[in-house]
Amino acid sequence: MEPERFPHTITLRGGGSLTVRPTRRGDEQVLLAFYRELPQEDRLFLKDDVTTESWANRFIQRIERGEAVSLIADKDGAIKAEATLYRPRHGWSTHVGELRVAVACSHRRKGVATALLRLMVKLATDQGVEKIVVEVVENQVAARRTFEKLGFQQEAVLLGHVKDIRGIRRDLLILVNDSSHIWAAIEAMLADSIPGAE
Repeated sequence: MEPERFPHTITLRGGGSLTVRPTRRGDEQVLLAFYRELPQEDRLFLKDDVTTESWANRFIQRIERGEAVSLIADKDGAIKAEATLYRPRHGWSTHVGELRVAVACSHRRKGVATALLRLMVKLATDQGVEKIVVEVVENQVAARRTFEKLGFQQEAVLLGHVKDIRGIRRDLLILVNDSSHIWAAIEAMLADSIPGAE
């Protein structure tokens, strides 16, 4: 990650701004505070229980090992959004990255997710990632629409693959796109609707 790129300022649709920087050791408690404040329905479909100390410690360790890149967008020290790119370091899928994004309810529909995705796709491209995968549970309709606007296509459905925290089985949708195509879609969206894109 290029340190000169950060901190980065996102200007929000409707006014205000957030500061984006890489997640680092020492951010465990603010990450936990952010994820614990997300509505339970948002956390139903996350792969990990992001409200536990053990998750926060493992997450920071993955960043330090180079298995993940994470950016946080904060306001006065409180996280309002977090994006992560997971990428295998070895093997036949080193050109593939998995992307995850979470935004606080108070900062949705303000261009935060798109701005974070733009930064993450740039980082991914710089690291040689050619294909980006997102996993969406069947009833995460808003998330699915966001990624489809960026050109992601459904490549697979894994039936009953996910058990949410209530124990209900759900289908998992695998959406994919090439990094270069995502970049072009984000640039077009930003040019049309998001202030402070550059």
